[in-house]
Amino acid sequence: MRILMVCLGNICRSPMAEGLMRRKLLEANLTGKVDSAGTANFHIGKSPDYRMVQTGKIQGTPINDLKARQFSTQDFEDFDLIYAMDKANYKEIISKARHERDKQKVLLILNEISPNEDLDVPDPYYDGMDAFKEVYELLDRATEAIKNKILDDKNR
Repeated sequence: MRILMVCLGNICRSPMAEGLMRRKLLEANLTGKVDSAGTANFHIGKSPDYRMVQTGKIQGTPINDLKARQFSTQDFEDFDLIYAMDKANYKEIISKARHERDKQKVLLILNEISPNEDLDVPDPYYDGMDAFKEVYELLDRATEAIKNKILDDKNR
């Protein structure tokens, strides 16, 4: 399974989702490719926000080695699933889709734990550490649900 996590700048939400998904696949002895990207080009080549790095470290999910990159149409070829962190980024990704098959790969990540509610993972960038912890907890639950789906599919 090849999974891409996408937010706006690729320094808070999507790198944490990438780190969590990688950790969960590894712990479940599942193989796969996991990456993250941003729809905007603000932070290309930069490390994740220090507050998200700190949150991940405390929770046992290191992400300090990741570097931000921008989403591209090539990602539709390179990934089976593309998880958007919110509706705005979902729309941006969909706008780059070349055909229906591309669009079918794009999902809102919180629909994995709250089906059809189209909830956004809040952007913690302008908030304090509590917001980063809240984002971590939401993404932990969502990536756990994704891992369980992959395991269910594998065991069929």
